[in-house]
Amino acid sequence: MLNKIKHGLVASCQALENEPLHSSFIMSKMALAAKLGGAVGIRANSKVDIIAIKQEVSLPVVGIVKRDYPDSDVFITATKKEVDELIESGCEMIAMDATLRKRPNGEQLKDIVDYVKTNHPHIELMADISTLEDALEAERLGFDCVSTTLHGYTNETSGCKLYENDFEFMKIILNNIRIPVIAEGNIITPEMAKTVISLGAYSVVVGGAISRPQQITSRFVEEIKGV
Repeated sequence: MLNKIKHGLVASCQALENEPLHSSFIMSKMALAAKLGGAVGIRANSKVDIIAIKQEVSLPVVGIVKRDYPDSDVFITATKKEVDELIESGCEMIAMDATLRKRPNGEQLKDIVDYVKTNHPHIELMADISTLEDALEAERLGFDCVSTTLHGYTNETSGCKLYENDFEFMKIILNNIRIPVIAEGNIITPEMAKTVISLGAYSVVVGGAISRPQQITSRFVEEIKGV
């Protein structure tokens, strides 16, 4: 998949159960709209959504499964169970939380990576990271690429934004990681997407700014308040 998304836009087409567009059918149409707009790949959540999307478009898919566990804060493709579901979905790449946090059921990230590399070597692995330490460990474990997805969404990085301080965090990752670095997280304008690519990001993932109309509407509403 990596060779198909270089310097391109991956559209994250997701809607959770509490969101208005939660539907595999709707997400498949969202993926089609993204393809027609020029996206080179799709990031999607759940086996059923990925299957529906792959019936609608021929773009490669980064698959994830979001699932809460009581004994861990890790919820993006947290265990081997989610990995197996994604393998069955037919996605070309699996993304998973690659932070250094404790995983559910005592599972180890290294074991999950080794499982995929040994049994399904055709599937590429994306490490969703929040810190440089996460990224360095993901590279050591054999991930094919890292993504800045979780920067700002862990206790250690709470409140941080990828674009803060002139994309300082992005520059740090790019300067220290040899494998491809995917920019993802609060990239809400075309100008921001262009900036991360110009800095050296391999590709860029955009989600809410494309596929979550409630967030898009909210930004407009906030901007015009008090005018």
